Amino acid sequence: EVKKAVVGKDAVLLRAVLAILAGGHILLEDVPGVGKTTMALAFSKALGLSYRRIQFTPDVMPSDVVGFYYYNKENGKFEYRQGAVMTNLLLADEINRTSSKTQSALLEAMEERQVTIDGETLPLPTPFVVMATQNPVESESTFRLPAAQMDRFLIRLSMGYPAPEEERRMLFSLGDSIPLDGLETVTSPEELVSAQDSLSQIRVSPEVADSLVALVGATRSHPMVRLGISPRGALALCRCAKAAAFAAGRDFVLPEDAAELVPYVFGHRLMLSSRARLNDYTPEAILAQVLEETPAPAMTERTL
Repeated sequence: EVKKAVVGKDAVLLRAVLAILAGGHILLEDVPGVGKTTMALAFSKALGLSYRRIQFTPDVMPSDVVGFYYYNKENGKFEYRQGAVMTNLLLADEINRTSSKTQSALLEAMEERQVTIDGETLPLPTPFVVMATQNPVESESTFRLPAAQMDRFLIRLSMGYPAPEEERRMLFSLGDSIPLDGLETVTSPEELVSAQDSLSQIRVSPEVADSLVALVGATRSHPMVRLGISPRGALALCRCAKAAAFAAGRDFVLPEDAAELVPYVFGHRLMLSSRARLNDYTPEAILAQVLEETPAPAMTERTL
């Protein structure tokens, strides 16, 4: 259903599905006009999720995100006015254009699925997914996301420009408008939560677990990396690998399930050293080297 609105990005859509299935949040980092907002809207419709969008600008306040209590003169009581987070799928558009104070308002919601306002803790709807976008090209009037917040995004994806044949097909199939109203709902929030819970039944062998630990350790000891992958990042890769196995119809994780997702789960979590930046190293290049130098375990029928 999402492919009806987003043409030619099957691999990106699959990774987004895996992230949602793994119960994580998605950072969409790309130039304007490639379909980031359309993808978020299409997923909300296809999954039957409630949807809210907040356009981040420098004047957006934390209360716009999490909500606030106000005094109702009619009944003489303080009442809660919902913020944008009170939804299933939140599109945080251009998240790097708001202040760090407002960005940090999402930290508790993303990690603990709750918000605390005036000492009262309020749970968020289930499931809860944040899709945040940011433009990596423009840096004027932007605020870089702190490492703690980047670590809370399960996966970072880039749409990229379509291939010429895909763009031509887009012109003919989409016409003058994106057919979001014609998308059908193929599941429900309850079914999605059930699928997310079923990941606990996917087995990870000791050999695969050891290889994941080795990958994480290699990023922490790499001479070009100032800050390697955190334990949260290791758990994120493991859960994404389980989602990939689930989508493939298996109840066990293969090494390639994790290896294929490493650039997207680890790339935004690495903090490179100044020496690496001077020598034009990229997180993707370092992760490719780590994958090459960390041998995958030999899987047998016994280990599976």
